[in-house]
Amino acid sequence: QVQLVESGGGLVQAGGSLRLSCAASGRTFSRYAMGWFRQAPGKERELVAAISRSGGSTYYADSVKGRFTISRDNAKNTVYLQMNSLKPEDTAVYYCAAAFGGGSYYYSAEYEYGYWGQGTQVTVSS
Repeated sequence: QVQLVESGGGLVQAGGSLRLSCAASGRTFSRYAMGWFRQAPGKERELVAAISRSGGSTYYADSVKGRFTISRDNAKNTVYLQMNSLKPEDTAVYYCAAAFGGGSYYYSAEYEYGYWGQGTQVTVSS
């Protein structure tokens, strides 16, 4: 019901910043809670940040809290992940995902997300 297209990944030096964008097609973007996941080689995919449908509730993994900010613009059908003070351990493929459902909270469980973007590579050099 929704297609997700990511952009903004690339190579950045440690301490630098990137902003990832995920543009959603469809008429009902505001009905989806959104999340950003990442997966490094040989590691399990993990939730980095999540945001509720309205943007009023957010979640951050401890490893990125204070450095990353998730936001959304429902008028533009886009969710963002602003990444500051990047570290080499942030290197991973980043995925945006959408979870359809009611309520005003974000979703923290991977199984709640039924739609996924293609992933974008973020590489942080030391």
